[in-house]
Amino acid sequence: DLLDNRKQRILNTIRNSEELRGGAIEQLEKAKARLRKREKLNLVNSTYKTLEQLENYKNETIQFEQQRAINQVRQRIFQQALQGALGTLNSCLTTELHLRTISVNIGMLGSMKEITD
Repeated sequence: DLLDNRKQRILNTIRNSEELRGGAIEQLEKAKARLRKREKLNLVNSTYKTLEQLENYKNETIQFEQQRAINQVRQRIFQQALQGALGTLNSCLTTELHLRTISVNIGMLGSMKEITD
């Protein structure tokens, strides 16, 4: 009888241990599942932040390139306007007009010399 009681206690202890082990395994699996879920969520959040940064970089690059293109167009327009103005001046200043302009300027210098004398 004493031996049976001891045997029964040992069997009960083993059953309790098995139940506790099963519960611990179940808790471990649940914890692993929560961890996987949290890791996935962290990965999604990290990916979202990275995409947001890339979108910002893209927009900044587009804005920079647009400004650069605008500046290039402005520079070309200015160069063309300057070339056009020089062409107009060169075509208008015939040799005769050029000599008259020089003559007038010499005359002005002469009259300035008379005033200072």
